[in-house]
Amino acid sequence: MKTILSKAILLGCAAALAGCAAQTPEVRVTRFHLGQPIASGDIAVTSRDPTLAKDLEFQTYAGIVASELRRLNFSVAPDVAKSEQVAVIDVERNWRPTGQRSGSSMSIGLGGSSGGGWGGGTGVGLGGSVSFPIGKSKERMDVATRLSVQIKRRSEGTVIWEGRAETISRDGAPESATEAAVSRLASALFRDFPGRSGETITVK
Repeated sequence: MKTILSKAILLGCAAALAGCAAQTPEVRVTRFHLGQPIASGDIAVTSRDPTLAKDLEFQTYAGIVASELRRLNFSVAPDVAKSEQVAVIDVERNWRPTGQRSGSSMSIGLGGSSGGGWGGGTGVGLGGSVSFPIGKSKERMDVATRLSVQIKRRSEGTVIWEGRAETISRDGAPESATEAAVSRLASALFRDFPGRSGETITVK
């Protein structure tokens, strides 16, 4: 009886773990580069919005990206002026009612601006806040978190690599928390760096 019970418990745990794994949101990643080696030397991490450079929320996300860069043997510099290479990052969140059919879009090109989003959704960038209309507070929402990173040469402003990662999850779920989502996005974005230019991949 104990053996049967033990097996049942193990099977139940395995099923629960499998269920958790199945619920982990996937990440879509697109990257562009010049097809040339990227030297893993000194690099600084900064925000696309200069006013957020000392923002505590930005510092959290900068630290996540910096950890990935260190893993790739970059040496993260404390000051943009002390590094030839600069990683410019941006975090964006968008909400829409669960089940809404408007498709998510993502477009990016080397040296250009990144765009896309959910038609009719509510969006907020790093350092912003979001509110929903009265009477819809109980409506179930999905949230898309996007991390964009450009690596530039500071002296000439040339973009030598850029990528964007996006994940969608149920608002309020543990994996939808911004810090957790950005960590997952950064890991996917820098996987197999620099990646194949122009290709969109899905990371689970």
